Amino acid sequence: MSEHQIVIVGGGAGGLELASKLGRKFKSDPATKITLVDRNLTHVWKPLLHEVAAGALDSDIDGVDYRVQAAASGFRFQPGELIGLDREQQTITLAPIYDNQGVEVVAARELYYDQLILAIGSVTNDFGTEGAAEHCYFLDSVKQAKRFHHTLMNTFLASQAQRYPKPLRVGIVGAGATGVELAAELHKSAELIRGYGFDDFDPAKLEVILIEAGPRILPALKERIAAAAAHELTKLGVDIRTETAVKSVSAEGFTTQSGEFIEAAIKVWAAGVRAPDFLANLAGLETARGNQLVVNDTLQTTEDPKIFAIGDCASFTMPDGRRVPPRAQAAHQMAECIYDNLLRTMKGKPMKPFVYKDHGSLVSLSNYNAVGTLMGNLARGSMMIEGKIARIMYKSLYRMHQVAVHGYFKTFLYMLAQVINRRLRPRLKLH
Repeated sequence: MSEHQIVIVGGGAGGLELASKLGRKFKSDPATKITLVDRNLTHVWKPLLHEVAAGALDSDIDGVDYRVQAAASGFRFQPGELIGLDREQQTITLAPIYDNQGVEVVAARELYYDQLILAIGSVTNDFGTEGAAEHCYFLDSVKQAKRFHHTLMNTFLASQAQRYPKPLRVGIVGAGATGVELAAELHKSAELIRGYGFDDFDPAKLEVILIEAGPRILPALKERIAAAAAHELTKLGVDIRTETAVKSVSAEGFTTQSGEFIEAAIKVWAAGVRAPDFLANLAGLETARGNQLVVNDTLQTTEDPKIFAIGDCASFTMPDGRRVPPRAQAAHQMAECIYDNLLRTMKGKPMKPFVYKDHGSLVSLSNYNAVGTLMGNLARGSMMIEGKIARIMYKSLYRMHQVAVHGYFKTFLYMLAQVINRRLRPRLKLH
């Protein structure tokens, strides 16, 4: 009896949840093999990358090792980057793997699939802005977030050695959730750094400038939520510049369309997302704006029913004409739908259509506050929440992700370990 091969490319929120759930389901079934492919070796929930960048989260401790998760859940893990797709042969090609000296460690490989799920996620869209790629930090991966964190800590150190001749200015382009949450988290880092040998550092010396081309921050959320978040950020001292479009970026700062120059020692680009460029020319699959793969109501790509797409790299149009937004909750719901549909096809049953349910949006402003809306059975339409309740609900989103990956018991153990670590570990990662 030949093996049934289900291959998932991308170990983000949706991909890792799907691989873990399928792995546990078919762990004792030798005829069904689940393989997860990712170019990284560890996973951190993407909405938490701003915490890695600011030092509030240690990715080396809080990240999920794909190999360990594969062994625990019953799927196989293949490290590598997708570089080719042969739809006729039903194979994908993974790029060679090289060590730090450029020596090939693993040759290019081909993997056969019966069903292929593409969960590759998204990258930040710099819209071709001059100098953005060369001079800005992006927060698309753990590696990029750690690189930003190292620069931040080194800048704190350099500023201390010079006894702060001028303020440390961090410029963030894009006032969506990532930009807003990073701005608040950086102020928390400035407060905490004083307790670790930087006692002469004045948090007021950190100047965070949040630059948004639109008329307000958090454009994807309701205006009252954006106003509440703006009020909290202003109290922290964040300089919010709306209706300010960036024309170019240099080593010294940003030049706006109006000709204004905004100086910034550290520059972050967090404006807009798009799927990776290579998806636009992947084996003739149909793509939409932003390189997203167009999928039908069962999340199968329009050109090939054996290939599915979920999360940020998928373009799914709802009955009202709106597209499903690039959020973690969408990836989670899509993973659940594909899991059910794969089981249904194995039993000879028809697939069910995907229905997106908006459960609201929450934005965390570090330990200071959180704001957002809840939708669904709790209220007709939406209900605005903030403060402790909002923070609890924000944290619960991550717990739901952990439950989907690890199960309830292990998630409880992780929560217990986190409580203990608060007593044992520093509150800020310092290296």
